[in-house]
Order: sequence, then structure tokens, then C-alpha cells
Amino acid sequence: MERLQKVIANAGITSRRKAEVMIEEGKVKVNGKVVRELGLKVGNSDKIEVNGIELTQEVKRYFLLYKPRSVMSAVSDDKKRRVVSDFFTDIPERLYPVGRLDYDTSGLLLMTNDGDFANQLMHPKFEVEKTYIARVKGIPSREALRKLENGVMMEGRKTAKAKVRMQSFDKKKEKAIIEVIIHEAVIAKFVKCLIPLVILCKSCHVKHTPF
Repeated sequence: MERLQKVIANAGITSRRKAEVMIEEGKVKVNGKVVRELGLKVGNSDKIEVNGIELTQEVKRYFLLYKPRSVMSAVSDDKKRRVVSDFFTDIPERLYPVGRLDYDTSGLLLMTNDGDFANQLMHPKFEVEKTYIARVKGIPSREALRKLENGVMMEGRKTAKAKVRMQSFDKKKEKAIIEVIIHEAVIAKFVKCLIPLVILCKSCHVKHTPF
């Protein structure tokens, strides 16, 4: 038995949050009856309808996408910028990215319609490590890297400890390549914490390799 909004989201109809709104608006029926209870649990034998259409479980799909720069890690964008879902227009299932990469960064993203799997990869309690490689302007000191390893203050709290190392540096060009491994879902912001420590390049290139 699973919560109704979770079943709807896993079927690829919409996100779990939007599914909750649809339930509250009376757009969902279970066994012919309108339900508005978010905590309701349903099983395989229950007939679920969303906006009058019977729910069927989608085949789970998984794709690895190397996101180029100038593409949003989203399924839509109000500014009409290109989004990662634009690469999957021939796939009938509703795919969404697991995690995010900034608009001006490139890297590996997993695209899927499997909500449970995505949650297990991204939720901090599962501690799935993500690796970022950032090209930065300036050569950071050991002290600067140590600050990142011990966690940094972000949005009113301290992040979990990370693994940080300098892969290489070029004294003449005043540039370095930093590897950061962390399991929290605030990776992009964490990498940006390099800014006060090592002066992050405006057009920094970040490779995201979480799996």
C-alpha cells in the first residue's frame, strides 16, 4: 500500500506536489469515489482516475544525459530557455532530471520517471555521493580546501563534510581544477562556496558525475 499522491506521481502524470493539489481540488477518484485525503493509501487492486482518466503504471525509464551548457535542468522554463526534457521529445513517458546543474554548467544527469529511485539518489539520508570537478581562477590554499571539507554555512545551516582535492593547477595561467565529492542535494551552491575562497570563474565549467 502506498500514498495516493505517490502512486499518481510514480505513474508519470505529474509531480507529487502537484498530485496533492489535484487531490485537494477533487480531481482524483479511487474506486469511483472522489477523494480529498492526502494520506489515503491505495493498493494494486484499487482503480484510480485522474481528471476522468484511469491511471495506468508507466514502464520505468532511465537515461543518462550529458547536459550541455545553456540548458536548464528542468522540464519547462518560463523564460523559454532550452530544457533537458527537450532532448527526449520522442519518449512518451514524463521524464524529469534527478538533481540539478546550473544553466552555465555541463555534466552528467540521470533522467527518469521513477520517483522512488530518484528520491533514493537525491535525499541526503541515503548519502549517495556526487562528484563535481570545477575549473577555478586562482590556486586555492590547503586552508581553503580544508574549509570546504569541514562543511560550509549555507542557507542558515552547515553542510555535511565533503571530500575535496586539487586535481591540478597551472601557476602561469593562475587556474586550478578542484574535485568535490558530497552527498547532499545542494551541490551547485556548495561548489559556488568556492567563490570567496578561490575566486570562482564567471564561466566555470562543472562536471557532475553522481552515479
